[in-house]
Amino acid sequence: MSDIRPLTIADIPAVSGLFQKIFRNSDEPPPPALVDYLRHLYLEAPGYDPEVAPLVHVGDSGRISGFVGVNALPMSYKGRRLRAAICGSLMVEDRENDPMAGARLLKAFLAGPQDLSFSETASEVSTQMWTRLRGIILPQYSLDWVRVLRPASFALDLVARRIGPVRALRPLAGAFDERFRGRMGRGDLRWSGVPKEGSRPGTLQVIDIDVGSLAELFMPLTRQFAMQPAWADGQLEHILRHAIEKPEFGEPLIAAVKTRTGAPVGAFFYHFKPGGTARVLQLLALPGQAGSVLDCLIDHAAARGAAALRGRTQPALLEAMMGRRIGFVHAASTVVHSRDEEIVDAFRNAQGFVNGLAGEHWSRLIGGSFDN
Repeated sequence: MSDIRPLTIADIPAVSGLFQKIFRNSDEPPPPALVDYLRHLYLEAPGYDPEVAPLVHVGDSGRISGFVGVNALPMSYKGRRLRAAICGSLMVEDRENDPMAGARLLKAFLAGPQDLSFSETASEVSTQMWTRLRGIILPQYSLDWVRVLRPASFALDLVARRIGPVRALRPLAGAFDERFRGRMGRGDLRWSGVPKEGSRPGTLQVIDIDVGSLAELFMPLTRQFAMQPAWADGQLEHILRHAIEKPEFGEPLIAAVKTRTGAPVGAFFYHFKPGGTARVLQLLALPGQAGSVLDCLIDHAAARGAAALRGRTQPALLEAMMGRRIGFVHAASTVVHSRDEEIVDAFRNAQGFVNGLAGEHWSRLIGGSFDN
């Protein structure tokens, strides 16, 4: 008879093999670096809570056939301490013989002792399971935003993901973009690109910082949210160290946005490859400053040669994005579940801070490399 139980260290090789097969589409043995990372991510990282643990599905044969990755995240709601659980990788093998295995895994996870459960990477199938189990979709948190900076380079980057040899056309695309952007006047708003002259407010300055400085800024820049992370000792620093290691996305760039007197009003963290689409992991802004911080981010990425910017929405940023020729796509949903309706209402009313560093996209499982 099948069983669901917490993950143990002895299960890591089997779970790694499942991850390699399902998410990396390979029948090769998982690389040792992936095995080590999964063990550390799910069983050894700061903030690990044995009562809010990853789960494995053991089939009738006694073999692990399913897994749900879980990371505990302490949170604060109006001064009240909560236990939150982030639902990451949900994978099941041999669904034909046991089509309900994934639903049972998710149900067991949601029945845990945590006050709040959420995921920012729920697929359409997973989202259906969440809603059947009384979870809710958060539309304002579930969109990816895209701002085109260099039109020819952006189009080439999209095509190159399927047809690699077209990358040889990058110099031509770059030359077109420089001419196109040079003809735009300062302040021109177009869907197709941004002018060479930036639009950063003259009253603000952008200062490149390291992960330690970003950790210090996180709480001051998120205190306006009723629901926010209350990191365990060393947890945010650990997350940031792992978040910079995304070679598939490029070089990590972190900056603070400050007034001329040095007061911080925002910060951003993204990964960048010249001529490619920069991936924004986190954008923080004080109330009323989202538009200015967005302008600073756009200028920062454009000056370094990015073709476009892409990140995840949060309700606090949406109004500012609407007037800046930013497009939106839906790739995955942010979903939440709680037995406390007041907690759910905090997210319905855009008072919860999740996604990015308070989510799953910081993990090396997204954009990382394990083959070297």
